[in-house]
Amino acid sequence: MRSFVTSDGLTLAFRDEGSGTPVLCLAGLTRNSRDFDHMAKALDEDIRLIRLDYRGRGASEWDEDYSTYSVPVEARDAIELLDYLNIPKAAIIGTSRGGIIAMVLAATSKERLAGVVLNDIGPELIESGLDKIKGYLGKNPSYKTFDEAVASIPEFYAGQFENVSPEMWRELAQAWWNETPDGLEINYDPKLRDAVLESAAGLAPDLWPFFEALEGLPLALIRGANSDLLSQETADKMRDMRPDMTFTNVPDRGHVPFLNEPESLAAIRTMLLKVAP
Repeated sequence: MRSFVTSDGLTLAFRDEGSGTPVLCLAGLTRNSRDFDHMAKALDEDIRLIRLDYRGRGASEWDEDYSTYSVPVEARDAIELLDYLNIPKAAIIGTSRGGIIAMVLAATSKERLAGVVLNDIGPELIESGLDKIKGYLGKNPSYKTFDEAVASIPEFYAGQFENVSPEMWRELAQAWWNETPDGLEINYDPKLRDAVLESAAGLAPDLWPFFEALEGLPLALIRGANSDLLSQETADKMRDMRPDMTFTNVPDRGHVPFLNEPESLAAIRTMLLKVAP
C-alpha cells in the first residue's frame, strides 16, 4: 500500500494497481480497500484501480477529531487523492457510504468524475437497515476466532445472503476484523460510532438533489435483491429519473453485493465501456 497526507495533516493509505482508465473505489462506512478484493480479481479490463482507506479505517491514520469522519471531509479526501496522483478525472465505484460520497462529488466536483457505479445505495434508505448498522457500529464482534465467525456469519445474514462459500466468508471476515488473543476486533476507529450517531441526531439531508447531480454521467446501480437498506421502490424511482442508468438486482445478496457476482460485473463493465477513452 501507498499513502499520502491530506490538507489537514492526516496520513491516508491507498492501493494503486494497473493502468488504463482510472477507477476510484470508495468502500462502505466501516470498510476499507479490501472491500474490492474480489471485484479486483474478477475484472480483467484495462483499468487503473485505486482503492482508498478512509480516515480512521483500515491502514489509514485515525483522527483525534472524530467529527472529521463525515461525508464532506471524506469527499474532500477523495479529491485530494486524485490530485496527489495527478488524475484529472476518474470513474467511481461507490459501495454504500462510498456511493453517497460519489453523489456529493457529483454535486461539488462533477468535472472530476467520468462515471459512477452505486453499490446498494440511493437517496432514500430503509430506517430498519440503518438501525441495524448503528447497532454494531464501533463495537467488536462477539466471535473469538475467525473459525467461530465463519461458522456463525451465515446465520447472522440469513435471508439476505445465500450460496456463499465458507472460504468467501473467511476472506470477508479477515477483511472486516483483526484476530487477537482477546478475540476479533474491528479494524477502524471505534469513535466512528460517535461521529455517525451525532450526525444522525440532526436533520437528515435530502439526498435526491445529489442523485440528480449525477445527470449526464454514465451511471450504474447495483442492488442486492435482499437488501435491507435500499428498497426496490427507491431503486425504481431512481430508474424513472435516470432511464439510461444500468440497473441490476443481484440474487442471493443483501447489503452489500460483493461485486464479483456476474450481474455486478456486467453492470460495472457497462459503465466502464462508456468511460473508456
